[in-house]
Amino acid sequence: MDHSGMGNMAPDQGYSTHMTFFWGKNSEILFKGWPGTRGGMYALALIVVFLLPVLVEWLNFCRVVRPRWGHTVTGLAQTAMYAIRVGLAYLLMLAVMSFNVGVLIAAILGHALGFLLFGSSVFQRRKLQPAEGTKGDLPPMSCAC
Repeated sequence: MDHSGMGNMAPDQGYSTHMTFFWGKNSEILFKGWPGTRGGMYALALIVVFLLPVLVEWLNFCRVVRPRWGHTVTGLAQTAMYAIRVGLAYLLMLAVMSFNVGVLIAAILGHALGFLLFGSSVFQRRKLQPAEGTKGDLPPMSCAC
């Protein structure tokens, strides 16, 4: 057991908790033992991390709520979508906190693709454009920077 307070794992397990960015496939992302050291699991982990921000960006710009819904149903739908978006964003943040550079790059590329597909003007259809000032059912994610 490590008593340094850094949370390092036993050396015989093959990986440790990093406190600086590193390259390598021997990393734990989100869950203990995942992706592990088996072949292809790191690539699968990067794909999952890539898809998380694409989904977050879709939730940022999607239009699911219909005008004919009542205020209560609209509010409940927006609340559920908001909770899912925040939960996915926190999972993504925790994945990036593995300090693995591959995970960071996958997250950035996922956000970029998601914004390209759902937020940029490249794939927007003019006739389906929402009213001025609103892009989706949810308010934009904010950063207290």
